[in-house]
Amino acid sequence: MTTHSSSMTRPLNILLVPDSYKGSLSSIEVARALAEGIRRADPNAHLTAIPMADGGEGTVDALVAAANGERRQLEVTGPEHRPVTAVYGQLPDGAVIEMAAAAGLPLTTQPNPETTTTYGVGELIDHLGAQNLIIGAGGSATNDLGCGAAAACGAIFYDNAGQTFVPTGATLENIASIDVSQLRRPAEITVMTDIDNPLLGDNGAARIFAPQKGADPAMVQRLESGAAHAATIIARDLGVDVTTVAGAGAAGGFAAGMYAFFAAQLRPGIDAVLDAVGFDELATHADLILTGEGQLDGQSLAGKVPVGVARRTDKPVIAVVGSVGEGAATSYDYGITAVFGITPKPQSLEAAFAETAENLAATAENILRTWLAAGLTRR
Repeated sequence: MTTHSSSMTRPLNILLVPDSYKGSLSSIEVARALAEGIRRADPNAHLTAIPMADGGEGTVDALVAAANGERRQLEVTGPEHRPVTAVYGQLPDGAVIEMAAAAGLPLTTQPNPETTTTYGVGELIDHLGAQNLIIGAGGSATNDLGCGAAAACGAIFYDNAGQTFVPTGATLENIASIDVSQLRRPAEITVMTDIDNPLLGDNGAARIFAPQKGADPAMVQRLESGAAHAATIIARDLGVDVTTVAGAGAAGGFAAGMYAFFAAQLRPGIDAVLDAVGFDELATHADLILTGEGQLDGQSLAGKVPVGVARRTDKPVIAVVGSVGEGAATSYDYGITAVFGITPKPQSLEAAFAETAENLAATAENILRTWLAAGLTRR
């Protein structure tokens, strides 16, 4: 997504780092709309787009687009133990997986976190071999602490009778011992998660997320008990206490399993994406950075994409957002230079969604026209 100047003067270098506008446009579509508006104001501007993702649906597409990767697919075991075709992204320096592509809630016909498995995610991990992996942990149908994924990569789980099995949420309590001597591990795994929920407790995987996956109160309690038991065995046999790890409760404890079995790093999604595409180096050459998302307000501001971008650079960062909510001005304290809402007139939500791309392009054009008129051409 670039334009080239025909003059001898270096073109303006603009970096586009948008999140999606939920319910309206993907981050890739947002970047395209911003680029269209910028080109209307300055056809010679050099544009680099880094579509963002948070670990859920769209993570593979965003990283493939940002890193010039390739979409590929593999038949694996789905959450209900039937074959599914999972898409992943092959990047120049590794690969990216959405765990929901192999164990996601939309792949279930009768959601049940006691019986669903992450085994297919492990098949993806194993297939990709000894390279660096990024795994988006959003949208899971499971509560097996990633034990299914570990089993697919060679971890062996024994019950009290000495029999091997692949644990699910309902059978975590049957784990008597774990053997990881034959576990096949990638070079490095980064798990993208934008929650800090622990594995256990009132804010843990079972109590907060299992009801969204079909669990009634009795099942939630069984899942909590099974996860607590599995965590005890993991601590004893692997020497890793997953109960103290922030974010371990993500994706039904999948993050906990990745941390315990594969020594995965649990990181905010935006940082994982920015690292993967070499944002810090790209930012050093940028004159201006445009970012944005559907709504910017004071709630959970530190986890927002615009703030994540701004705190990584000293370059001007302008947030272009669908709506400006209460408290959005506090984003200036995090390094945001300015915030622009894209809605040009009072309109219904349906109309705003329908005109998002047009409004984005118009706002980007006006921002750049103002920038150029002020003589802020290069930094």
